[in-house]
Amino acid sequence: VSVSRAIKPFAEPGRPPDWFSQKHCASQYSELLETTETPKRKRGEKGEVVETVEDVIVRKLTAERVEELKKIIKETQEKYRQLKKDAELIQAGHMDNRLEELCNEIMMWVITLF
Repeated sequence: VSVSRAIKPFAEPGRPPDWFSQKHCASQYSELLETTETPKRKRGEKGEVVETVEDVIVRKLTAERVEELKKIIKETQEKYRQLKKDAELIQAGHMDNRLEELCNEIMMWVITLF
């Protein structure tokens, strides 16, 4: 229960209500354990830190999330550049015939951010 409650604030929009149920969290974790290769143990000195399955999962999911965030940042930067270009064209008076359309596009984009 504590895990499902703890991760709920970090949810992406559109997740079903039962996404954070105890049962669903347990099944997702079980699936992660089954699909992750167990690290091979190395013979070495005592006290050597051995990577666990949990460490592998955390590293994998962290890398995936970093890539997702990089993609989101890139898309947001591209949209910003386009909006900035459009703003400059509007100020120069070159887009007067498309003002209503551009305003609607901007409003839709702002709505998706929040």
